[in-house]
Amino acid sequence: MPIIKSAKKRVKQSATANLRNARTKRTMREAIKAFNQAVAGGKAADIESARQSATSAIDVAAKKNVIHKNKAARQKSAISAKAKAAGAKVTKKAPAKPVTKKTSPKKAAPKPKKPAAKKPAVKK
Repeated sequence: MPIIKSAKKRVKQSATANLRNARTKRTMREAIKAFNQAVAGGKAADIESARQSATSAIDVAAKKNVIHKNKAARQKSAISAKAKAAGAKVTKKAPAKPVTKKTSPKKAAPKPKKPAAKKPAVKK
């Protein structure tokens, strides 16, 4: 058991983080298992809804750094391929709308700069 106050706090923090990460990982695994059961069932609507929930769970785990982003991409790709092979229609998300700049009220025009002063010639 740590003696230093900051080390004691770190033990508590790591314990809560460990629980949080375990919950996220368990949710992801359960979603993937539900997807695999849906594929075994064979209904296209069930497969698609299970695929969406599994993909979402994988994204959450990757966002929280519970799993690596490349592992998440690999798992999502495998799930989509499996769904497509099972006959479900795989739909992709619509691309994000481009962000438009908000125009602020008119600002005062900048003052024109004075021309730079000429340096006197140096005699040799």
